[in-house]
Amino acid sequence: MAKSQFEVSQKLVKRDAFLKAIEVEDTPSAAIGLDLDSMQVGSGYDGAELGDEMTQEFIDDMIERFKKGKKLDKKYVYKIILAVKDIVYKESTMVEMKVIDKRKLTVCGDTHGQFFDLLEIFKRNGFPSEDHGYLFNGDFVDRGSWSCEIALLLYAYKWLRPDFFFLNRGNHETDDMNRVYGFEGECKAKYNERVFKLFSESFSALPLATLIGDKYLVLHGGLFSDDKVTLDDIRKLDRHKQRQPGQSGLMMEMLWTDPQTAPGRGPSKRGVGLQFGPDVTKRFCDKNGLDAIIRSHEVRMEGYEAEHDSKCITVFSAPNYCDSTGNKGAYINIESDYKLQYQKFDAVPHPDIKPMVCRALSV
Repeated sequence: MAKSQFEVSQKLVKRDAFLKAIEVEDTPSAAIGLDLDSMQVGSGYDGAELGDEMTQEFIDDMIERFKKGKKLDKKYVYKIILAVKDIVYKESTMVEMKVIDKRKLTVCGDTHGQFFDLLEIFKRNGFPSEDHGYLFNGDFVDRGSWSCEIALLLYAYKWLRPDFFFLNRGNHETDDMNRVYGFEGECKAKYNERVFKLFSESFSALPLATLIGDKYLVLHGGLFSDDKVTLDDIRKLDRHKQRQPGQSGLMMEMLWTDPQTAPGRGPSKRGVGLQFGPDVTKRFCDKNGLDAIIRSHEVRMEGYEAEHDSKCITVFSAPNYCDSTGNKGAYINIESDYKLQYQKFDAVPHPDIKPMVCRALSV
């Protein structure tokens, strides 16, 4: 499996290099020419209406539509993506937040288009509310067959509660992965190419990390090739200058790296990024005054794993990944005492639609 993962990663590297070679800088936004004020909702749309603000009523109706296999009207899809792109663009590259008394934050890992398992998290743990925030740590899309539904639902909640609902970018919120692992094709099949291009623009605007209470750094992949990197370096990183992560640099490492049991650093089994050992994690946490890093990016059979003397915690929220792995999903609840409360859950039944693309089972 490692060999097949490496081969897929190498193909992605070559494809990415080719696309960069032909890419025109400052490509015009897909929103140009999109006149939402004059756009009419399709006559066949029978769902709730969406005005200039997101409402809980619209979200509730959206969930029921998606459960029945229905879509949103394209006008509403455009409105949601554009509203959230504007919100997240203004956020810091590393969002910094605290969990105050009587509030709870839930950290989730990869969901990968497994919409019905996402609903199971909300059913078991509580839907997002004024006092219950969520942080989704990347890889919302690709592989599973409901990536559009997950992305739109998470975006709707971000629009409704921008100050207590958080989204980190993952390595699958990138163009090269979306072309290979299903999301681009899903957008075109369910809506159109413009929807994918707008999602792509919004993905590139997402923050890369979240700092919780000065204790936990949450980022999708992991740590860095250089021990000199600090939280200030992440704060100063201008993610808007570079839409896609490329093959080197802080952004790439934040999205792609993985922990290893051996000390030091080693080559990545993915062919992109690197692996970092417990000594690397300890030095980073000690230098930056952190209790631990929380990351995702890899399947864990129990849904989560505390490694590197519990200073590197992996959480993965797509149970029975690709309908074949048999793993549990997990999420982490954090209240004002900042203790990590791990919760595991099993996959739930879903309509008989096979995962879009699950080649090599790399995440």
